[in-house]
Amino acid sequence: MEEKNIQNQIDEINKKLDVILEEIELQRRHRREMEDLKDDLMRVGTDLYKTAVDELEELSDSFDTKDLLYLGKKLLRNVNTINRVVEQLESVNDFMKDFAPLSRDGIIDLMNKLDEYDRKGYFEFMKEGGRIIDNIVTSFKPEDARALADNIVTILETVRNLTQPDMLHSLNSAVNVYKNLDIEITEKVSFFGLLKELNTPEMKKGLAFAVQFLKNMANEQNKYHITSHN
Repeated sequence: MEEKNIQNQIDEINKKLDVILEEIELQRRHRREMEDLKDDLMRVGTDLYKTAVDELEELSDSFDTKDLLYLGKKLLRNVNTINRVVEQLESVNDFMKDFAPLSRDGIIDLMNKLDEYDRKGYFEFMKEGGRIIDNIVTSFKPEDARALADNIVTILETVRNLTQPDMLHSLNSAVNVYKNLDIEITEKVSFFGLLKELNTPEMKKGLAFAVQFLKNMANEQNKYHITSHN
């Protein structure tokens, strides 16, 4: 019985020794890892130090510690200004977040409108308009463009007069008469017959209109010549 107790105690001691040995091994491994880490850090630190020394050596001609101190003082004096700038940047960031959905909707609306214009033929019309301008440019000389610029007021006044309601009505009547003009004289016309036609109301009105028209045209020509000479 006593031998059994002794054996149990020995087993307990062996177990504790095993635990102690494992702990010692862990401590040794941990120490080795720390030493490796220290060596690595020393090598990296040495490289960083050498690199920093080399870089600072290149800047030594243009860098002064006084400048660094001045910069530090400047930053300390303008802490409030820096804070305001940061707050403004935050406000801009918030605005961009709020504006992003609106801009996306605006782009979608713009694309839809452009698609509508494309389906209606706006872009095709503009393309053909470009061909019209190209033909005008290639068909006229710079002298023609200068002459157009000199007479643009007269041209616009003529267009304005032509677009008056009474003038449009007269032109439309003249065009209708010309379209329906299908005169075929099958009988012999004598001189006395022509004189007889001159006495008709329609012929008298036509001659009166022609005479008045020619008189007005002559008056306008006289006004133009007087104005141009002045």
